[in-house]
Amino acid sequence: MPTSVRLEPEIEARLDALAKKTGRTKAYYLRHLIEEGLDDLEDYYLAVEVSERIRRGEETTKPLEQVMRELGLDD
Repeated sequence: MPTSVRLEPEIEARLDALAKKTGRTKAYYLRHLIEEGLDDLEDYYLAVEVSERIRRGEETTKPLEQVMRELGLDD
């Protein structure tokens, strides 16, 4: 799916330099950054959501020692 993004000139210059230095395309690096970064962003927003539920008292937490004991990992 073709998509276009506007980059700050400094970022585009860095991307150009990396592509030239390595012989890969800018598209390769943009695709890689999006694929890797998307996982991180999804994890971040999930963590924020859970933190908010905990703060509002809608979700509880357990100490690590208790979880390990419940899972039989306290050996």
